[in-house]
Amino acid sequence: MPNLTALASAARTERETDWRSSTSPHAHDIGLLLIRLALGLTMAAHGSQKLFGWFGGGGIDGTGAFFTMSGYPAGKAMAVVAGLTETLGGLGLAVGLLTPLAGAALVGTMVNALAVVWGGGFFAPKGVEYELLLTAGAAGIALTGPGRIALDRFLPVLRSHRLAYGAAAVVLGLVTSAVILLLRK
Repeated sequence: MPNLTALASAARTERETDWRSSTSPHAHDIGLLLIRLALGLTMAAHGSQKLFGWFGGGGIDGTGAFFTMSGYPAGKAMAVVAGLTETLGGLGLAVGLLTPLAGAALVGTMVNALAVVWGGGFFAPKGVEYELLLTAGAAGIALTGPGRIALDRFLPVLRSHRLAYGAAAVVLGLVTSAVILLLRK
């Protein structure tokens, strides 16, 4: 007959064990680094298309014309803002610097991108799945934090990521994008 006291103790110990202890902390950090690099560098490349015309982009003139055609006032100014936001936010996310704000910058930009492509369905070539995935990824990293392989570890305030920082940053990104969308015709 099994010892009921020993079984109850083992069950209690298993319940009390932190779920993370069974997973390597390095796995989380490397996974977050991979996501940050892919998302951040993708967004930085998109920003450089807008700013410099790199990678087949339209540069400020071409992107400005697109913004004007999409109903934004001062298309060239909006192209500069979007290009800088994507480039700097993407690079910040990639290296894990000011991660909540970098994620929020990308969320704000991508909400506007979603508004422009909305109505074409979910799937490519006219769908929203790409923009939606980038938006969710940026918000997720802002909320989760960059992991330990990040420059934020050297900033005393952000060394220990807090959900409140990420949530406040995402709200800031959403509010900013809403203000920009209100300017759109």
